[in-house]
Amino acid sequence: MYRYTEQDQTLVAERIDEFRDQVARRIDGRLTEEQFKPLRLMNGVYLQLHAYMLRVAIPYGTLNSEQLKVLGGISRKYDRGYGHFTTRQNLQYNWPSLTDIPDILEELAAVEMHAIQTSGNCIRNTTADPFAGASADELEDGRPWAEIIRQWSTLHPEFTFLPRKFKIAVNGASADRAGIRVHDIGLQIVRNEAGETGFEVHVGGGQGRTPIIAKKIKSFLAPRDLLSYLTAILRVYNQHGRRDNLYKARIKILVQSLGADAFGAEVDEEWQTIREGELALPDAEIERIRAFFSTPSVEHPSPLPEAGGASFQAWLTQNRRAHKVDGLSSVVISLKPIGGTPGDATAEQMDIVALLTRQFGFDEVRVSPDQNLILPHVRNEDLHAVWKALVDAKLATANAGLATDIVACPGLDYCNLANARAIPVAQAISEHLETEGLSAAAGDVTIKISGCINACGHHHVAAIGVLGVDKRGEEFYQITLGGAFGVDAAVGQIVGKGLAGEDVPAAIGRVLQTYVEIRDDNERFIETLRRVGVSHFKESIYA
Repeated sequence: MYRYTEQDQTLVAERIDEFRDQVARRIDGRLTEEQFKPLRLMNGVYLQLHAYMLRVAIPYGTLNSEQLKVLGGISRKYDRGYGHFTTRQNLQYNWPSLTDIPDILEELAAVEMHAIQTSGNCIRNTTADPFAGASADELEDGRPWAEIIRQWSTLHPEFTFLPRKFKIAVNGASADRAGIRVHDIGLQIVRNEAGETGFEVHVGGGQGRTPIIAKKIKSFLAPRDLLSYLTAILRVYNQHGRRDNLYKARIKILVQSLGADAFGAEVDEEWQTIREGELALPDAEIERIRAFFSTPSVEHPSPLPEAGGASFQAWLTQNRRAHKVDGLSSVVISLKPIGGTPGDATAEQMDIVALLTRQFGFDEVRVSPDQNLILPHVRNEDLHAVWKALVDAKLATANAGLATDIVACPGLDYCNLANARAIPVAQAISEHLETEGLSAAAGDVTIKISGCINACGHHHVAAIGVLGVDKRGEEFYQITLGGAFGVDAAVGQIVGKGLAGEDVPAAIGRVLQTYVEIRDDNERFIETLRRVGVSHFKESIYA
């Protein structure tokens, strides 16, 4: 993983000193909340329903054991003993005192972490495939490119105050696990006819109030041109993006209004003026960044263990992923215990995963967009020891990718933008599906829940999405079907009227029961849904 240079460390330290002064001026009244708001947002600090929230950046979802241990220690010392991992591969603390936040930032900086640009109208944390550098279907590790983008975009003076927040994702595998088609800019690593690797560029994707799948505007971009082309896109957006209407400010609205071809033409025109300038990436710099990222090797590879008991084998089947290196596996650590809060991990659990990362994981752990943790590199002979430790930590739920592996935003339990609760509904769905045996029976199906139209729970791109809405002071939940996050990205279709929260678990249970009854052999839920149509499941929802 990338290590800070002296310049990086100085930048972060200076920002902490600056923010400490801003906090002091807010507390003694020299700054009003309105004046303080843009300053705190640029440092990852939100004001939620009950307290301030701090969002910590985890660039492309990669941590080492020391960093994870510090995250756990901060939750113990300054919060309520847990942290919440998000769909943007970040971590949120929901209960820090404003006076403590500069101290928290100092502890983060000591292990090369920060909270810069995790909020505000700027370029946010660049996300990547959580299995990058490990997956068997990978053309190239996308994380070096995400790091290059991070260095280019952090405190970029031209893009510090954009019309709206801006999100970039990089994917290097044939399966799209980074969700590039639902990002403002999505970069897919591809190979051209000459055998050279470069980027396929997608622009204008996003969820929220107006969910849109990104449009491809360039089939092949040479690596040297990455930063100049991104700059051209951001300049066109910065110039034409709406600043008079919050709901029409995202780049997806601009691309939709101009048309992808016209937008791409404007980008190309701007790009030609800067392409050969100082933004051209030298090969030496690309290789310097790549050198920070490596895949472990195994001198004497071992096969997968065949013993260990039924529970261990079930966990292997569901939570292990194939690795590009013979003798290694990737392991999904589910943060979705049945009836638990999706994405939450206690300080003690973070300590244990940090220990496993150091002992068995080549000192690397990832955060996934599905709100789980991943050990990307584990020797096959160590899998049983890892599982035993996870069992003791209550982190061995064998449901990665199943219906109970539910994604949910914090909802009305924390967020002042939410219309409805998300966490209790996720917990109830999880318990119901497990009790009915439908999680295992239904297999690979995604369920995602958002507490408002901002869609932080990514419900639009779930096979089964749940959106909380407010109707005359009461919480109701719309069900969507047919969404997808990856190469086949699609926005789910609203099935009908909203349901009361207590009716949602049984309704989803009936949908999955219908699927189990009508599916063809080896047919996934999304495939059955597309074959028979959404209307076939509507009766199940409202039975």
